[in-house]
Amino acid sequence: MSDAWTPDLEASGKPHYLAIADAIAEDIRTGRLPPAARLPPQRQLADRLAINFTTVARGYVEAQRRGLIEARVGQGTFVRAGAPARLAPALARRRDSVDLSMNLPPEPTDPALLARMAQGLAELGPVLLPLLRYQGFGGSAEDKDAARRWLARRGLDASTERILVTPGAHAGLLAAFSVLTRPGDVICTEALTYPGARSLAAQLGLKIVGLPMDAEGIDADALAEACAAHGPRALYLNPTMLNPTTVTISERRRLAIIAVARRFRLPIVEDDAYGLVPVAGPPAFATLAPDITTHISGLAKCMGAGLRLAYLVAPDARSLWPLSAALRTATVMASPITTALATRWIDDGTADDILGFIRSESVARQQIAAEVLPPGSYRADPEGFHLWVELPPAWSRSTFAAHLGGTGIGLVPSDAFATFEGPPEAVRVCLGGAADRATVRRALEYMAHGLAEAPARASAFL
Repeated sequence: MSDAWTPDLEASGKPHYLAIADAIAEDIRTGRLPPAARLPPQRQLADRLAINFTTVARGYVEAQRRGLIEARVGQGTFVRAGAPARLAPALARRRDSVDLSMNLPPEPTDPALLARMAQGLAELGPVLLPLLRYQGFGGSAEDKDAARRWLARRGLDASTERILVTPGAHAGLLAAFSVLTRPGDVICTEALTYPGARSLAAQLGLKIVGLPMDAEGIDADALAEACAAHGPRALYLNPTMLNPTTVTISERRRLAIIAVARRFRLPIVEDDAYGLVPVAGPPAFATLAPDITTHISGLAKCMGAGLRLAYLVAPDARSLWPLSAALRTATVMASPITTALATRWIDDGTADDILGFIRSESVARQQIAAEVLPPGSYRADPEGFHLWVELPPAWSRSTFAAHLGGTGIGLVPSDAFATFEGPPEAVRVCLGGAADRATVRRALEYMAHGLAEAPARASAFL
């Protein structure tokens, strides 16, 4: 019986995790492990071999990378049908690994939806040549109208005269910061904030003042104190499912922040990357205070990062002019091909179906996290696709990230998000991207085991 499979780890002389993967490959080649054979549960095999669970988990991850095995939720780990008998180590290293450090939404798997997405791309064929030419800046009338209708799902009532189609949210943020600030100016952000905003601020020579947060978002009184002390030129916020901590600013707190911003005449730059992911999130700042908010709604988190497309909504038509100039200088134009594809998907309902999949799949993956990870060990939004894991005292963020990184489980330590010295011992974990549910579960099981182990004991078995 394959459940009783017990490899000889000492004969190869390799680290135990590699010996496990090599033994799986060899036993597939010899027929000892036939297609669809069920492998022993990881903890059972660890006990049988008298080695650490994490070593077995790492061996199974390596075998999965080589295309030898697959995990099925609730059933176990099985030899893949048609699995290669042996994969050269160099080739194995070239296979795409699952990286949980990139905060990507889950990728659609429904064949009908995938066919519709492909059909939308195929339908661009007859107009491909015009799309390879320079286009009018900021999007065509058709593209802006699609953007307006898409933003209406977020509750925004924006005329097309206030909308620009940009090549991704970064371009929109760069334009907004460039128009509102000069080198040496101060901008306020969350104390733990999106790394892209930090990088843009550094590139433009801006100083960041990070604001303390609680469960409802940044503290409005702290914002007022920062305005009085530093005279910031803009307030940057990632207000829904904040990357990294997953906090969403409540409507009550948004109104308090807006009151402070009006008192100090402080423009708001709203990076609404995750705004469409919740079914019923708080209203956007651009809905509550459109006259002082530059709103940027990227498609990376609600359709796909490869589109590199975002919709920028200016406070009014006049303020669109300097934003257009800044964008034109930096980017020339958004890709006409990806813009046309996004417009087509919005028009025919494919975009709504993609968003619907992301929402439902994110909920399912959050349920996996709740089942696997110790209660209270992380923060999450039940509709989001990333976690903020606060580490137990024994672990440092760098040691924990390195420990899991050795198995291909990529995490991002808190340093990437902090606007202050001495960031918390925490890491961000993405549940989406190319990983399927079984891979997510396996990674979280490994993580849960690591959280329960002392660093010295865990690292001894790598």
